[in-house]
Amino acid sequence: MKGPLFYSKILLFGEYGIIQDSKGLSIPYNFYKGALKTDENPSNEAIASNKSLQKFASYLADLQNSQPELVSFNLETLHTDIANGMYFDSSIPQGYGVGSSGALVAAIYDKYAYNKITVLENLTREKLLQLKAIFSQMESFFHGKSSGLDPLNSYLSLPILINSKDNIEPTGIPSQSTQGKGAVFLIDSGIVGETAPMVSIFMENLKDNGFRKMLKSQFIKYTDACVENFLHGDIKSLFANTKKLSKVVLNHFKPMIPEQFHQIWQHGIETNDYYLKLCGSGGGGYILGFTEDLEKAKTALKDYKLEVVYNF
Repeated sequence: MKGPLFYSKILLFGEYGIIQDSKGLSIPYNFYKGALKTDENPSNEAIASNKSLQKFASYLADLQNSQPELVSFNLETLHTDIANGMYFDSSIPQGYGVGSSGALVAAIYDKYAYNKITVLENLTREKLLQLKAIFSQMESFFHGKSSGLDPLNSYLSLPILINSKDNIEPTGIPSQSTQGKGAVFLIDSGIVGETAPMVSIFMENLKDNGFRKMLKSQFIKYTDACVENFLHGDIKSLFANTKKLSKVVLNHFKPMIPEQFHQIWQHGIETNDYYLKLCGSGGGGYILGFTEDLEKAKTALKDYKLEVVYNF
């Protein structure tokens, strides 16, 4: 049994902002992927994944009972497959902000949901929002609260533009320039990040009037600008706004940035060699970097391995 592949994702812009209705842009990242499988001699990882799938299947049965109009699954086949040792074979690192649970949710929906919305049909806004609502409920099993965007991205394997909470659409992104010097890259912080505690710090901060003001007047403003600049290929403005965004994150989202990166973050802003931002909820996992000169960024960050995601 070898299922179709589901890819990881990267939210280029919009982390935290989309909770407060900023724009966002999420792209599939095909370097990491996962698929449902069954093996004759399962590894320890496969056994652990199978155990977690058992719990997830019970959660889905409860979800179907409580919200039958939202989604229903072929639970009998799901339980049989899990009893036969099915697991999620994935190279997507967990707790890294690249959508490990999203890919699993997409794979389960694809294989076991009744009346599923497929990628091949005409994806109206209604259908996209319905998918997002289903995925949000499914993925809440892993995070406590989920927007449903990660599984949506993994399921469709298309870049997704988030205009607001109830306005999302698949989008095209400018084609990459293989000759260009600029790049978007990932740095491995070497620490696993936990989504739930980071989100609760953010929710706590939202109670503060000053923080809410800053969010609207700076964080969301620059996030929206970055999304527009990126989609229109306006690289000069993109870097100017990414720098502003990087500054705001360093000043107001410190707990989400692993401590050993505070200095490196500041250094990028001062030298303009690169600008860093959160990838997902932060607290560890990957950090996202933007540079107009990849070689300069590599030299400045020589202690870290950079994974290039996109070339300008």
